[in-house]
Amino acid sequence: MPEAPNLLIQLQRMGDLVLSFPLMAWLKAAEPERPLWVLAEPVFFKPLMPLSPSVVFFPPEAEEQLAHTPLHRVVNLSHRPEAARIAGRMKAEQKLGACCEGSATRIRGDWQLYRASLVHNNRHNLFHWADLNALDLVSPAAMRRTTWPVPRIPCLTRGGRTGLFVGASEAAKRPDPAFWGELARELLRRGHKPVFLGGEAERPLGAAAALAAGLPHSNLCGHFRLDELLRFLRKIDLLITPDTGPMHVGAWGGTLTLNLSMGPVNAWETAPFPPGHFVLRSTASCVGCWRCTRNPESPPCRELFRPARIAFLAHCLLSGRHEQFPRLSGLELLRTRRAASSGLFELEKLSGRSGEDFPRNARAALDHFWHEWFLDRLGGRAPSFGHAARRLAEEYPRALPLLRDRLPRIQAECALALRRGSLLPEAFWRGTPPMLRPLTGYLQLVLENGDYHRDAWKTALEHLEHLAALLAEMRSRSL
Repeated sequence: MPEAPNLLIQLQRMGDLVLSFPLMAWLKAAEPERPLWVLAEPVFFKPLMPLSPSVVFFPPEAEEQLAHTPLHRVVNLSHRPEAARIAGRMKAEQKLGACCEGSATRIRGDWQLYRASLVHNNRHNLFHWADLNALDLVSPAAMRRTTWPVPRIPCLTRGGRTGLFVGASEAAKRPDPAFWGELARELLRRGHKPVFLGGEAERPLGAAAALAAGLPHSNLCGHFRLDELLRFLRKIDLLITPDTGPMHVGAWGGTLTLNLSMGPVNAWETAPFPPGHFVLRSTASCVGCWRCTRNPESPPCRELFRPARIAFLAHCLLSGRHEQFPRLSGLELLRTRRAASSGLFELEKLSGRSGEDFPRNARAALDHFWHEWFLDRLGGRAPSFGHAARRLAEEYPRALPLLRDRLPRIQAECALALRRGSLLPEAFWRGTPPMLRPLTGYLQLVLENGDYHRDAWKTALEHLEHLAALLAEMRSRSL
C-alpha cells in the first residue's frame, strides 16, 4: 500500500516558492518513499520545475481533488487567507502553519508561530525564512549533512558577463535607474559586459537605465519568460540584484549573486540561501527594518550604495580577488554560509568598519542572544546559549540588568491577566522596550493562538520562568 503523501501549500510569489525548495529537499531525503505534493501557482512552478526538487505540483484548482485524498502531513507556508482555508479542508495526520478550524484560524507548530510573530517585530531575528519553513520538521543532523548548490566560478575570458536586475517588489527596496545606468558604465569601463534584467513590469526601468548608461541595446527587461530567464541566468557570471524573486532563482541555479540589501529588508531572513553568495548592506542601527520610519519612500540607507563602489566590488568578485575586498564606509559585505553546529543559515562578515561603534556591537550581541534562546526553547538545539549570554554581558553590560529588571513587570502583567481572565492588550508587546519584543511578541501570539486557554498560559509562563531563571543564574555567576 503506497504511503500517504505530504502536501506543502505555497501560494506566495516566486521567491517564496524557491525558498520552499530546501524543505522539499529535506522531506524527500527523510522520507524518500513518501510522495511529496506541492500546491502552488502555475505561473511560478511550471517554469521553475527544472530547478526544483523532484515533487508533484498541483494548481489551486486541484483543491477539491486533494481534499478527498488522505494525507500524512500538510504544511502551509503561505500567509494568504485562502491557503489557511485550503489547509483546513485537508484530511491529514499532522498540520503545520496557518489552518482554518471552524470560524478561527490557528497556527500549528512552534516555529511557524515564531515566524508569524515576526510581522512588524523582526528587529532581532537571525533566522532565514527557508530555515523557518523547516525547523518544526527537520533535525539539526539533517541540516548539517545537507549539501547545497555551489556558485559557479566566473569566467573572465568571456568578459565577466553581469546581469543587473533592476526591479523589486517595492521601490524602496531597489536603486533608481540613474544608479543602474552609472553602475553599467563603471562595469563596462572595467572590461565587463552588463545587461539590464527584469520582467515585463520593469521594461520602463530598464529603458531608463539603458538610456542613462548610453547602452541602448542592453535592456533585456521583459525579454524573457521565467523559464528563459532561468536559462539565461545560468550563462552569466554575476548577478547584481536587490531583494527580489529572481535573486533566489539565480542563486539556487548556481549564478554567483551580489545582493544589494537596501530599504525595509532583513538580509538574515531573505538573502540568497545557498552558501557562497554575497550581501552588501548598511551598517546603520536600523538595518533590517520591517518598514522604514525615517523616509519610507526613499530610505536613507539607499544613498550609501554608490555605483563606483559597487562596480569595484563586483570587479573583485568577478576576478576572484577576494583579498582585495574594499572597506566601504557605512556598508558591510557579508557572505552566506551554514553554521557548523546547527546547519542553519548565517552571514559571515567580510568587510566593514574595523572598529564598530557600541550600538552596533550591542545590537549584534542582542540579536545573537535571542537567536540562541529561541533555538534552546523551541528546538533544544542551543548548547552555546551560555556563550551568547556572556557575549551580551561583554558587549552590552546594561542589557542583562535591564532584562532582569523588566521581566518581573511582564510576569506581573501576565499574572494579572490570568487572574482576571482577560486578554493582553497589543501594548503588551508594542509597549515593551525593543530589546524585549522578540519575547513579548512571541508570547502574545502564543496566547492569542491558543485562545488564552490553560495550555497556552502554561507555555507562556514556562518561557518567562525559564528566562528569569537563566538571568538569575547569569547574575549569580558574575558575583
